[in-house]
Amino acid sequence: MSNVLGLFDQAFFTGERVTGATGLLQCVWVYDRAIDLDGLRRFHHHLQQGRLSRRIERSPLPFARYRWVAGGGQTDLEIVETPRPREEFDAWLREQASTPLDAEHGPEWHLAVLPFTDGGAGVSLLISHCLTDGVGLCAALADAAHGRHDPINWPAAGSRPRWRAIREDARQTARDMPAIGRAVAAAARMARRSVSGRSGSTAPLTSTPASAFVGVDEPITMPTAMTFVDADAWDARARSLGGTSNSLLTGVAARLAERAGRVAADGSVTVGMPVNERTADDTRANAVANVDFTVDPAVATTDLRQIRSATKQAIIGREENPDERWVLLPLVPLIPQRLLKRMAGVAAGSATGVVASNISEVPQGVYRPDGTEADSFVVKSNCPGMTKSLMHRTGGMMAVCSGRMGRQLFVSVVAYQPGASNSDADLQRNLAGVLSDFSLTGSVGWPSTMRKTA
Repeated sequence: MSNVLGLFDQAFFTGERVTGATGLLQCVWVYDRAIDLDGLRRFHHHLQQGRLSRRIERSPLPFARYRWVAGGGQTDLEIVETPRPREEFDAWLREQASTPLDAEHGPEWHLAVLPFTDGGAGVSLLISHCLTDGVGLCAALADAAHGRHDPINWPAAGSRPRWRAIREDARQTARDMPAIGRAVAAAARMARRSVSGRSGSTAPLTSTPASAFVGVDEPITMPTAMTFVDADAWDARARSLGGTSNSLLTGVAARLAERAGRVAADGSVTVGMPVNERTADDTRANAVANVDFTVDPAVATTDLRQIRSATKQAIIGREENPDERWVLLPLVPLIPQRLLKRMAGVAAGSATGVVASNISEVPQGVYRPDGTEADSFVVKSNCPGMTKSLMHRTGGMMAVCSGRMGRQLFVSVVAYQPGASNSDADLQRNLAGVLSDFSLTGSVGWPSTMRKTA
């Protein structure tokens, strides 16, 4: 089994290093009763032996591919000794989101539990997106819940002597030369189209910023919001509008983008959708392909057929005409980091876009971290290290994620719009308003303190 990083994974990792902004996934479980700490300790132990127990090791060659190595096992289970009211749970989750993680040096992830004063408990698992995507994370959580360990034994960090590492990595670069050649040719084609002003299906190499940044740069906390919806009601509404659960999520994302002003001159929204490509023996952290398509958010609340058709055509088009930007990935190890930093806007997308990611039904073991079923579960995104200037340069961002745990479906959002108020409360109000647009009822907050939104 090769331990060479996939090109997209290396691009993801390198992008974080040059910008200083880290993409994190945060899994959250809520129990309305006391949690079984011994069961949670077993879950933690199995996570340490599972597919998340690895790190990224750089090559001694500045232009070569990075590799997977064994994790350091440094992360301890954090058990908060003093219970806190449920009303403080969101604040605690933000505290957890600031936990220092490092996909290269460790710790790679962090598991913590907070007892509530009313006898329940909340659990947080924070992990770098460089190590896994949502689908891969859920698979790893299910493995840990069932006591399954990773069948792959990754080499220890630093186990290769320097000259052996140089020799092996140089050979890998030589094997990559045909792909590098194709990437150079694709870059030349894209440059010619850009100079001549011809339009194509491929997005431009730079994104249009929402506004020029003026003032003192400073770190920002990205606003987040979430809601829980009855899964049967969600599916019924999707069917009544001529769509599917996935197209309803896309419609919700598009309407959220519209409310935030992330629309083109014609009122359309560009939706970026990760398409799962993970196979049974896949070792990639992010085993996805991205498709982009344009939708009209104005009609989404009355008819999802246009969105459903656009999604289908985008996926078919990806298979027939792969996005040239993905062909450029072999160039990532060769590009100087100062240039990669200037190209950060490519990964962030456009100022008129939104990402809609559907994890779908999560395996049952995912919501049983202590061996018993949690009362609620959600996957959230966090972006520590993000700054105002980076958000202005990339035109802001908005990402919507959804998944379902039995009869409960969650929708979580992370977003930032240059020039807007950018508060959790405003984003939560927008999310509640979009649900109302679709005649859906959601719940703001965690189960025992839920406030209904119409």
